[in-house]
Amino acid sequence: MTLNVAIMGGTGYAGGELLRLLLSHPETEVTQVTSRSRAGKFVHTAHPNLRKRTQLKFVAPDQLEHVDVLFAAMPHGASAPQVEQLLELGSLVVDLGADFRLRNPADYETWYRWTHPHADLISGTIYGMPELHRDEIRSARYIASPGCTATASILGLVPLVRAGVVDLSKPIIIDAKTGSSGAGAEHSASSHHPERSGVIRPFKPSGHRHSAEIIQELTVDGCAPDIAFGVSSVEAVRGILATSYVSLNAPLADKDLWKIYRGMYGQEPFIRLVKEASGIHRFPEPKILSGTNYCDIGWDLDASGERLVVMAAIDNLMKGAAGQAVQAVNIRLGFDETLGLDFAGLHPI
Repeated sequence: MTLNVAIMGGTGYAGGELLRLLLSHPETEVTQVTSRSRAGKFVHTAHPNLRKRTQLKFVAPDQLEHVDVLFAAMPHGASAPQVEQLLELGSLVVDLGADFRLRNPADYETWYRWTHPHADLISGTIYGMPELHRDEIRSARYIASPGCTATASILGLVPLVRAGVVDLSKPIIIDAKTGSSGAGAEHSASSHHPERSGVIRPFKPSGHRHSAEIIQELTVDGCAPDIAFGVSSVEAVRGILATSYVSLNAPLADKDLWKIYRGMYGQEPFIRLVKEASGIHRFPEPKILSGTNYCDIGWDLDASGERLVVMAAIDNLMKGAAGQAVQAVNIRLGFDETLGLDFAGLHPI
């Protein structure tokens, strides 16, 4: 049976990617896409790549009717105040914002500087990272889709932390580089072309709010890692490369790392281990992931065997947003996990 789907916040880049994916998904029919500013206009006026793919028009949010699946692709802080309404509108709600990603309500005050208006509902939501929470997703009513830089960082590091090979007495340093689409569709002084073009600009060298998700998901048996996480903007539209520097608690060989990563990700449909002996694509590279739901992970081991560099690459709008959200819905509804997400990318691009 085809499922009725609606997207709240359909004019943004993540909303556009959701629409692109769901229009080709064999089990879904997009019936409503909201926008306050563009209500009554065709959705292709915001997403020109969808010309002749759909004749849908944007509707105002207050015109939404109940659907099987509601995707909320709204700015951070927008979904929490209206969460009860979202739960009335959708039998399943998938929230691409940050409002329900953190398990501890106090963390919102620390990292987002606001008091959560519905802290009582946090325990009923699921962090929507399939590789870590697949079983919980299967019965979820409200899925909180992870942040983009958090997704790349967590996926690159969690096998090592769970294997117990990381020296947690020393900080894990994560340097993430991101393209301009991560800042959203709204323009600003920093996204103005003369200012953005050619940059390698530190965006948030410390205190980035995605640190909270990384710490949360890398905490094992109550032991939280010390994370030093910074983000820089680079001249690319799509893509994130999270490069992490890890101290090991004992020397390891390369074969040990292959065993650890294959042990956790060997059966994962959207994780690829990328560590070639030669060629220009020896390590993960965001560019060739554009439009795909893959996370490519590689590493380089110091000669001492005690220090490790981990690299994880994703398309921030796909595995970092819309693609991961659709993957979670596939799991929740019992579909093939890869349904609608089989695009292999382009090369060259």
